[in-house]
Amino acid sequence: MSDKLAEFSAFRQRMNERILAEDNQVVRRFFALDTQTYKAGALDVKTKEMLGLVASLVLRCDDCISYHVAQCKEAGVERDAFFEVFSVGLVVGGSIVIPHLRRAVDLLDQLESDSGIDTAACADHA
Repeated sequence: MSDKLAEFSAFRQRMNERILAEDNQVVRRFFALDTQTYKAGALDVKTKEMLGLVASLVLRCDDCISYHVAQCKEAGVERDAFFEVFSVGLVVGGSIVIPHLRRAVDLLDQLESDSGIDTAACADHA
């Protein structure tokens, strides 16, 4: 796993645990809703992750983009499909998405070049 993804995953896991340790049902329920939303249903996990990636690109959320790129890779999204997803995000979000697209492609390149790719480190939602 790339250092960047490993650092992101460790921070994300640590902070999610910290946040969920608080006695706040609204936050806990929102995290649970997020987790449930991305489980297989009428849409499979792969499709839901691609939708999440498009939304993240349009919203310009770099953490979200990194997370969904890793999840898409884990779900088996191929490079050509990634670029179709990126295209949808770019068309919907406009040129302001381009800097985020660059970072998404950089992370995808890193994931593809890592021989021992471990995207499962990002596996939990929220």
